[in-house]
Amino acid sequence: MENLKYMKASMKHNTILSDRLVLFGGRAGLSATSPRATAQNPALLRAFRYYPCRSFIVAIMLFITTGVHAQTMSLDSVLLLIDRNNPMLMEYDNRAKAFEEYTKGATSWMAPMVGAGTFMMPYPNQEVMGSDKGSLMFSIEQEIPNPAKLNANRNFLQSKSDVVTQQRAIQYNVLRAEAKTYYYQLLWYERKVNVLKESERIIQLMLKLGRIRYPYNQGSLGNIYKAEGRLSEVQNMILMTRGDIENVYYKLKSIANIPPTDSIRIDTTTVVDVQPLTQGDTTMLTARSDVKEIEQAIEVMRLNQALQKVKARPDFKIRFDHMHPIGDMPSAFTVMGMISIPIAPWSSRMYKAEVKGMQYDIEAMKRGREAVLIEARGMLMGMANQLMRMKQQLENYETKIIPALHKNYETLMLAYEENREQLPMVIDAWEARNMAQLEYLNKLEDYYLMIVRYEKELEK
Repeated sequence: MENLKYMKASMKHNTILSDRLVLFGGRAGLSATSPRATAQNPALLRAFRYYPCRSFIVAIMLFITTGVHAQTMSLDSVLLLIDRNNPMLMEYDNRAKAFEEYTKGATSWMAPMVGAGTFMMPYPNQEVMGSDKGSLMFSIEQEIPNPAKLNANRNFLQSKSDVVTQQRAIQYNVLRAEAKTYYYQLLWYERKVNVLKESERIIQLMLKLGRIRYPYNQGSLGNIYKAEGRLSEVQNMILMTRGDIENVYYKLKSIANIPPTDSIRIDTTTVVDVQPLTQGDTTMLTARSDVKEIEQAIEVMRLNQALQKVKARPDFKIRFDHMHPIGDMPSAFTVMGMISIPIAPWSSRMYKAEVKGMQYDIEAMKRGREAVLIEARGMLMGMANQLMRMKQQLENYETKIIPALHKNYETLMLAYEENREQLPMVIDAWEARNMAQLEYLNKLEDYYLMIVRYEKELEK
């Protein structure tokens, strides 16, 4: 009987509200858009007169607002833009090109030397015997470097370009991890906004029911104020989350070198998951760019060592002199070939010491490479185990915790609709469900960040 009385009273209350809304709407219609009202009132008719300039301005505003669409970009598209447009990576590209140009000139010879002067010319006021008055001399000489030295120098410079390429790969791995962090954060924020919007809808429903019941003494004013406070809190969280989303979008556009005025959106259908490596599967570590950089540095040192070794080989020089006499003497010439002797004790100590020192540097870098591999292997195994545990926690939230709290909320909400429960109990059930969802989202964010760190170590 009480439920029947409540339903009749509620229907009567809704009928009164609808009549008031219709009456208010009718008055609003007469004052705004009713043709009869404007026909009876010429002032209103003049107020709604057609102005072409206003229509043109409105058309332009509609065109601007409808013409701007946010471009949806996948994670691969963002990474491609970073690889192509990021200034940090362009710096390494130019350095690599510089070493390539240096390599082209590594096998060049020294420029030839040309000279002119006098040869055996007597000083003025000197007694000259016969017609020997000296000669005018023209000479040309060319240094001929050892081909083994040129080839060793070319290989050495070319190997430096490979080191810069690996340094670029290291920097790209850092930027890729940063971009993934921003992208996954945006995915997480989108899910958080959806959860908050659902909470906002539920609170609005509870608030609406509370306001309807209050005139019939079936609810307290304090419960209504409590629901209004919870609604304002949820709306404030939505506002803060949207601000965080805009901030992360600016960071993502900055790292991809996208103009700040451009509007982009992420692909919300992106699935974030990773398959951790097994304990014995660590062969991918040798493909890391930092490991390859050490290997290339060892190769550079080895080629520099080879360059120092070929300094023991001689260089050559050839010279031609032509003497044109001033008197009656015949023309003369000289041809001379020269060779260096780098094996002399006073000149060989330098490159021998450098060869020995570079060998120690090579051994040191090999030990450093082993240390990097051991450290990376341990970090990856720890991260893999942590990822498995975090995934299990998320599955527990998805299959056990949140569904149980949701059923509790639905049960209390149904009882409240049937007037068998009070609003504070429903709000408490909603808060427990909402807190569990937010805690799930926090763990999901940690899971996403752990995936980024794990893939950064693997350079995936």
